[in-house]
Order: sequence, then C-alpha cells, then structure tokens
Amino acid sequence: MEKKNNKQQKLYIRAALEQDAPVLLSLIKELAVYEKMSNQVVNSEEAIKETLFGSRAYAEAELAYWEGEPAGMVIFFHNYSTFLGKPGFYVEDLYVREKFRGLGIGKALFLECVRLAQERKCGRMEWMVLNWNPAQKFYEKMGAYPLSEWTVYRLDQEAMNKLIP
Repeated sequence: MEKKNNKQQKLYIRAALEQDAPVLLSLIKELAVYEKMSNQVVNSEEAIKETLFGSRAYAEAELAYWEGEPAGMVIFFHNYSTFLGKPGFYVEDLYVREKFRGLGIGKALFLECVRLAQERKCGRMEWMVLNWNPAQKFYEKMGAYPLSEWTVYRLDQEAMNKLIP
C-alpha cells in the first residue's frame, strides 16, 4: 500500500517488502557510517528477510522514496507498557540519506510512525538518540522530550553467553 505525502508528490512512503532487503541493508550500513558504528554491522540480507519478513517478524520497516529513489527508512517494533496496559511503539532506526535531508522526508517518516502508533492504539512512542546527534533538536521541535530519570542498559551477545553458556 502506497502512502502519498500530499504536500510533496515527489515523496512516497510504503511498507517495506521482502524484496527490499538489499535496500534496507544499504540504508542500515549508511546509518552505521553516520553514527560512527560501521564496524558493528553484522546484519545481512538473509537476516533481514528472516527477522522482518519471516514466519516470526520481529520488526517492521517503511521506506521513503524521493522521485522513485530510495531516500530513507524507519524500522520499528512494538513493546509493552505494563503501567499503561497498552502496546508501545519503539523506533529502532529512522534514517534519511544525506542528499535527501532538508526535504521533509524525516518528518514524513516520523509522522508515519505517529500515525501507525495511533492506529494501533499504542500508549507511547519511544526511541534513542545519540548524545551528539543534531536530530535531537528535530525531535524536540516535534514535541518529544528526553527522559533523564532512566539509564539505558544493555546485555550484548557476549554478556548473555557468559550468563548462560
């Protein structure tokens, strides 16, 4: 299903399909370069096909196209708020290729997430932003605010393997 942005007909956003795995992987790798984390990407087209489009999809993706060219993506999944008793909408990655920045594509992808979260009756939408990322200003302009009372902790694969070999 194609979703048009009424403001700029050059832009359209649609749900990613399994055959979009190469485009998604390319965008993920570009994001990793931007975030100075390219050495951490071990993802593959096969992994994307399995985890986003397999029998148990763990996340979803939307692709933004500008004049027919892949311009950006958003990857998201649901979590759950025990306090709200509702699903949450977690944005894992929102990325717009450098040459397409400033055209409203990031805002359109963000608003598509808001629309989906509302449609799915989610109690909140959350994501993380690197401390140095200028996107913080964009998110705050959209009405988001940082949570200062929470610290993100992570167990990576190595740490989990130490706990349960």
